[in-house]
Amino acid sequence: MSTQAPFGRLLTAMVTPFDKDGAIDWAGVEKLAQHLVETGHDGIAVNGTTGEAPTTKSSEKLEIIKVVKKVVGSKIQVLSGAGDNETAYTVEQAKRSQDAGADGLLVVTPYYNKPPQAGIEAHFRAVAAATDLPIMMYDIPGRTGVEIESDTIVKLFESVDNIVALKDAKGNIAATSWVIKRCGVPVYSGDDILNLPFLSVGAVGFVSVCGHTVGLQLKAMLDAWFAGNSAQALEIHQQLLPVFTGTFRTQGAILTKAAMSLMGLPGGTTRLPLVDATEAQIEQLRKDLTAGGVTLKN
Repeated sequence: MSTQAPFGRLLTAMVTPFDKDGAIDWAGVEKLAQHLVETGHDGIAVNGTTGEAPTTKSSEKLEIIKVVKKVVGSKIQVLSGAGDNETAYTVEQAKRSQDAGADGLLVVTPYYNKPPQAGIEAHFRAVAAATDLPIMMYDIPGRTGVEIESDTIVKLFESVDNIVALKDAKGNIAATSWVIKRCGVPVYSGDDILNLPFLSVGAVGFVSVCGHTVGLQLKAMLDAWFAGNSAQALEIHQQLLPVFTGTFRTQGAILTKAAMSLMGLPGGTTRLPLVDATEAQIEQLRKDLTAGGVTLKN
């Protein structure tokens, strides 16, 4: 079993703050990146699900990479989502992301068109061949409509040099256990409430959403686990359960942006088809965050 963590142990998929007119709040991007640096992160994943990548233009994605990289410098790694349901576009976006300064790529399974496993494998091979950057495969069948099956994961990890990790948001810990046993792929939990269970079967870290609000606590959980203190890791996990549940009472980017605003940080607005949190949702979120030990300013 591999314990190598090619992108560090704690990463968060960062939101993209928009102003009231729907334009990117670039000063807000800088502040959020700095906030993640200051709360124990080894990496930031931009242009992903939580970053509302389906609603940002390619040019905006590249500028986000540049702005975040300028803030964090060499202190932490910046991964950029480059996935799409068109392989040719994904390949070009991977090249552009490398040119913009990304340290790695987060590549999601092609979505909506439900390719067979042979197509999924060919997609990842094409993207990997187009870039020198290390790639984290992203398996989230609840959004894409199709999983990366275990045999495909093993085959890609063992045969493609720059496919180096897996973000697992499939929620099938039994399948993940077998994948880790078979090939030792470094697995990152992609579902915050399953962070600790994933560690127990061999995951190396997290690509979190709740790291926006509880990054230091997640770092403490990781430190405790890898120091052999599973009881302390469990205590932290249980403390954070209200945050894990509360953040996903509706779509995660919506409530993460609301949480940032409650913490006095620039969460900003969403872009359609997402909509901003309602007052009732914000009040429930306030209760959830407070129950999880998060200090609020608003």
